[in-house]
Amino acid sequence: MRDDTPVLIGAGQFTYRGEAADSPSPLDLLKVAAERAAEDAGLSPEALAQLDAVAVVGFTIDAPGALSALPFPRLKNPPASFARAVGADPRFEVYTHMGGNSPQQVINTLCERIARGENEFALAVGAEFLGSLMKRLKTGAGFAGWEDPYAIDAEPGRMGDPRPGVTEHEAAHGMGRPINIYPMFENALRGRDGRSIEDHQKRLGRLFAPFTRVAAANKDAWFPTERSEAELVTVTGQNRMISFPYPKYLNAIMEVDQSAGVIITSVRKARELGVPEDKWVFLHGCADASDLWYPTDRQDFHSSPAMRLTGQRAFEMARITRDDLDYIDLYSCFPIAVEVGAEELGLSLDDPRGLTVTGGLPYFGGPGNNYAMHSIATMMGKLRAKPGSWGLCTANGWYLTKQSTGIYSTRPVQGPWEREDPAVIQRQIDALPHPTLVEHPVGPAVIETYTVVHTRDGYHMGIVVGRDEHDRRFVAVTPDDEATLRDLESREGVGRAGTVGPHPDGKRNLFVPA
Repeated sequence: MRDDTPVLIGAGQFTYRGEAADSPSPLDLLKVAAERAAEDAGLSPEALAQLDAVAVVGFTIDAPGALSALPFPRLKNPPASFARAVGADPRFEVYTHMGGNSPQQVINTLCERIARGENEFALAVGAEFLGSLMKRLKTGAGFAGWEDPYAIDAEPGRMGDPRPGVTEHEAAHGMGRPINIYPMFENALRGRDGRSIEDHQKRLGRLFAPFTRVAAANKDAWFPTERSEAELVTVTGQNRMISFPYPKYLNAIMEVDQSAGVIITSVRKARELGVPEDKWVFLHGCADASDLWYPTDRQDFHSSPAMRLTGQRAFEMARITRDDLDYIDLYSCFPIAVEVGAEELGLSLDDPRGLTVTGGLPYFGGPGNNYAMHSIATMMGKLRAKPGSWGLCTANGWYLTKQSTGIYSTRPVQGPWEREDPAVIQRQIDALPHPTLVEHPVGPAVIETYTVVHTRDGYHMGIVVGRDEHDRRFVAVTPDDEATLRDLESREGVGRAGTVGPHPDGKRNLFVPA
């Protein structure tokens, strides 16, 4: 085994369940995860002062939009503040742009830097604190202790793609929210497969009930409650419809207080630090790519070439196949992410190995962009307990857009550690044909996919992606009367005919089902 081989030596997770008024600050959440990762590696917290690379996953509150305007003390430069809090002076500091792919992408990048000799003692860490943040704002508890004593004026270096997940045109039609757009992928898949709405809802319950069982046994889970298949998909006062076909229990929950971090070193540094080899976990295969960026550019709404190609590349790099896997964690913000991920990787939805090691984002918790850090940390424990086993983690950002894949094992990497340039796969994806988009369609049309959005008060709006008589793709809203919206939920809408034209508000398109 080469001295410059990257190795994961420590993982730490933290879930805070106390009173919001006493909740740790964002900086403290990062520190707890990092110190637990150090302890896991057999190191003292003081060892973190040796870090020469710190990568912090972007906080949800730093995403463009309403959250970025919330009034509370912010970390202007999270990696710099964290480094100073632990006494480190790293030569590489980075803060990611938004995306749930970020933890795996960061680990892929840090491993590459270590293999190239650019770093040898690195930390990838992230936290989410929307749970206590929103409660503090609601109750007026204030934010004493959340101030940053290490604040500096310099903006952080950034990693990832800064583009918004949707165009202004898509956002104007309601496609800029995960709870609205992921159901559109789900309905497209159901329409492709020709399942009835009733049968498809049962399928969703069968898919996610095992996730709740895993969460119920996970001490770090936000919702450690096992639920039945029927309970997950039956609409009740506690499980109201969010956007058809997903009731609340099928949605990722971001208002949590959770943090996780992973320490990565070179083999040489791990030995120098005295980390026992039974703690070592290696990243054997990895890849990163994005699907055609904006949803209305996609080839369809039921596949992900980026999931398929990053998976293929990661397996090739690791020199194994999916049959060699012992543990699997597919990114699970909504059922469709698991369904598409499994299909693209050639996995069965009822794979006896299971499709999550944490319990998934709706049940373990959906800590913003940092969920995959928890799945990787949990995977490390699984692999150590069964030396020589293999684990797969996938990570997804935006709207089935950004994909990162990692394959792990305690088995040492043989030969030099080499990551393929992500541009190789990206060029293949960017060259894919896709439908022509028309922003102002008029005339006969059919629904390609859709959803019906609810509020706490009931039916709210319908969103349609459709094709006009020239097979050009468009996005529109439907009339918002309850009869139209209820009808779209009671029988299949995919393939339904209608007419499209300008909305009376002059800003959107209106699709009226026949």
